[in-house]
Amino acid sequence: MDNHSVQAERRARVAQALQRQGGGVAVLPTATLAPRNADNDHPFRHDSAFYYLSGFNEPQSWLVIDASGHTTLFLRERDAEREIWDGIRLGPERAPQVLGVDEAFPVSELDARMPQLLAGRAAVWFPFGGYPGLAAQVGGWLDAVRARARAGVEAPQQQRDLGALLDEMRLFKDSHEIALMRRAGEIGAAGHVRAMRAARDGAREYEIEAELLYEFRRRGASGPAYESIVAAGPNACILHYAAGDAVLRDGELCLIDAGCEYGSYASDITRTFPVSGRFSGEQRALYDLVLASQEAALALTRPGVRKMDSHWAAVRVLSQGMLDLGLLKRDVVGGLDDVIDKAHYRRFYMHGTGHWLGLDVHDAGEYLSLDEAPVDQPDGMGSTVLKKPSRRLQPGMVVTVEPGLYVRPGEDIDERWWNIGIRIEDDALVTAEGCELLSRGVPVRADDIEALMRER
Repeated sequence: MDNHSVQAERRARVAQALQRQGGGVAVLPTATLAPRNADNDHPFRHDSAFYYLSGFNEPQSWLVIDASGHTTLFLRERDAEREIWDGIRLGPERAPQVLGVDEAFPVSELDARMPQLLAGRAAVWFPFGGYPGLAAQVGGWLDAVRARARAGVEAPQQQRDLGALLDEMRLFKDSHEIALMRRAGEIGAAGHVRAMRAARDGAREYEIEAELLYEFRRRGASGPAYESIVAAGPNACILHYAAGDAVLRDGELCLIDAGCEYGSYASDITRTFPVSGRFSGEQRALYDLVLASQEAALALTRPGVRKMDSHWAAVRVLSQGMLDLGLLKRDVVGGLDDVIDKAHYRRFYMHGTGHWLGLDVHDAGEYLSLDEAPVDQPDGMGSTVLKKPSRRLQPGMVVTVEPGLYVRPGEDIDERWWNIGIRIEDDALVTAEGCELLSRGVPVRADDIEALMRER
């Protein structure tokens, strides 16, 4: 199946969903150009949902799908003058043949044609969040339809959220997406291998980031999927630290959280390694603990298991380990159940254990059950909350599994643990049998990391 057939099949699924919901028209814009400064824009990156349905990556584009399956694309016209500066445009004339849409018009005609496309429809579907000004624009089109009421033209009576419908579709990856994500995982892992080999005493974080970016682009990725984290020493205890100019030092760890974007799909990988090539005793103890917690989480990354179960499995392993190592003191926090129930572990592990992955690094998809009633459950902050339970994993979902430990200096903490920050993250495709790790082209066990670094 070629790429355009994939997009056409997805558009057909949207049309079928609209039919089941009583009909209507779905409207979806792509992202807008973002000015950087003066006459410069930030590099354009299409809207993920728009690309999911169209396979088209030009700005100023709109996709319209009605319940019959008819698709209309609005896009920029060909412009010989602008194409000298900005590149060749597809244009409305070629769009139906190239993209498989039914018809295409210049985007300059959008406001004039949309009232016609909405007339007589039961509902208009569009994303309710994340698209500034869209609701007002839809409202203007509806007013134009209502203005023709005396002529017997009916306007849609409902406005419905297209985002929720598309999010559920995007949560389950098809074979085309899985192939792209496998490649994104391979390239992302290769970038980490290169970065580990380049790491040395005296190197700066931005130098290691450059090695990552070089390997991503060299292997065909469009670039990083998000701002790369390269955190030396104490910076590893800052969760969203961006690569800066800090120096890597022997005796310290370096944490790299980086992934590439390939075919518009992301990888998201984290590894932590010793700059010297050898873990110290304390570093190794915490590293092995984090890895054990990841293994516990991966064991529960399989169909039928709730998404949050892997998180609580990791929390339990980490909490027991922190008690055993003395990071958490039993005479202060109590036993294992106390540590979990009262969230004492959050001092050193304050984030979740994973998220959906796909076109976006934090990809679309509901985390809670769609068909179960709310229940009283832990809120992860030491209390409880009434909400729907976590949804159950199913084949085709892709999740990250990323436990960590971050020990900042403290008067009640033995100094030998200070400034050790460790996170281990892999990308897992849920399969019928369990899960397939897409990112294990880079070593994860401490012995294997040390062996790799001896090759420098």
